[in-house]
Amino acid sequence: FSLAREVASHSAHTITSMEESPARPSVRSAVPSFKVMDVMARAAALEAKGRKVYHLEVGQPQSGAAPRVCEAAQKAITEEKLGYTLAKGLTPLRRKIVEHYSSKAGVEIPIERVVVTTGSSGGFLLVFHACFDAGDHVAVGMTCYPCYRNILNAMNVVTPSISLNAEYKITARELGQEVKRRKEAGLPKLSGFIQSSPANPTGAMLTSQEVRGLCQLCDKEGIWYISDEIYHGISYGKTEVSAVSVPTSQGRTIVVNSFSKYYSMTGWRLGWLVLPESLCDAVNRLQQNMFINAPTLSQIAAEACFEKDTDEVLQAHIARYAANREVVLAALAACGITDVAPADGAFYAYADLGEAAGLVQLGFGTEALCAALLEDEGVAITPGTDFEDPKLGRGQQRIRLSFPGATEDMEAAMEAFKRWWPKWNARVASAVESQKPTKKARVAP
Repeated sequence: FSLAREVASHSAHTITSMEESPARPSVRSAVPSFKVMDVMARAAALEAKGRKVYHLEVGQPQSGAAPRVCEAAQKAITEEKLGYTLAKGLTPLRRKIVEHYSSKAGVEIPIERVVVTTGSSGGFLLVFHACFDAGDHVAVGMTCYPCYRNILNAMNVVTPSISLNAEYKITARELGQEVKRRKEAGLPKLSGFIQSSPANPTGAMLTSQEVRGLCQLCDKEGIWYISDEIYHGISYGKTEVSAVSVPTSQGRTIVVNSFSKYYSMTGWRLGWLVLPESLCDAVNRLQQNMFINAPTLSQIAAEACFEKDTDEVLQAHIARYAANREVVLAALAACGITDVAPADGAFYAYADLGEAAGLVQLGFGTEALCAALLEDEGVAITPGTDFEDPKLGRGQQRIRLSFPGATEDMEAAMEAFKRWWPKWNARVASAVESQKPTKKARVAP
């Protein structure tokens, strides 16, 4: 009976505690939403009502995976067990990745350093947990892919921002200045630095010399350099350079790549890492516990990505992106929007509207602009608030347009944008005018 009374008392106390402390999410989960997904959700809601929507918001190729990849997946469904794989991934696929770097970059990578991941997102989670502890400082660009900040902040990692240079890049010069500034100010040293090339959202690309400079500086300063290379293969007149091609003495360079963009396999959720030897065991253990392995079916199918006929299909995609790029840039120029990032690689145009974005306090920032454009014309684009350091407010004057869709859709979308742009400017001008003080008529004595 005594035990029964104790259990009853404990249960009553637990119920009372629950009533006093309602269920709520953790503090670490209070990260900003991924704005592009919010735009995508509203676009889907409009489509469900029968509206035609042109998708220039999400960084997703219009074409699916290459035929050989789909055929391999169909065959695997009927013939393979599709059970667990090794945590690092299927050996045949990892071998294909090793051969890819040998042929493209002229670098021989031990297969033990290659880990297949659940998309690049899974790769980032593994790398961030392997490299950083709560309270560490990891630098990102003032303008960058938002999930870098959001994931790291959820891990209680501090993410100081570094201003991009005039070419929308961070090189060893800019990073070196930040390292020096922190030393002189007595601030915590940087534990890591992450940057994509080609970059999302700007399309800026690092040169071979710039990649080498970053690798060597990070090696010297004891900084983990995470090179996000998920847009490799998508460029317009320039050549991508992988950080794996730069030998370093301390092994501080990590490459993150993906099958999503160049290989048009966004929903297959598959990526890979090239790690320094010092991280291989840690990432393997984390993978075992966090994901077990990347999707087996996707791994089997992805082996076909490296076949010659698959690459021919993918190169046709790049030709379409190049044509779309010209359509988008020409339309922006026709609207008088000329402050546009390089768009040398990836499939984005990132534009600064300056005063054309209107005054945020009047409700005319780019979040409002993107919402109005979608509702009025059925054109979905992404506000710059997704990509900018939230402390600076620049996101409310910038927009990103994604152009991997069908060329006819890009043409129709940009024609709609050109028709709509003067109307938006007229709304902004009217709102600004309404805020001006009215002159009172002078009363005669």
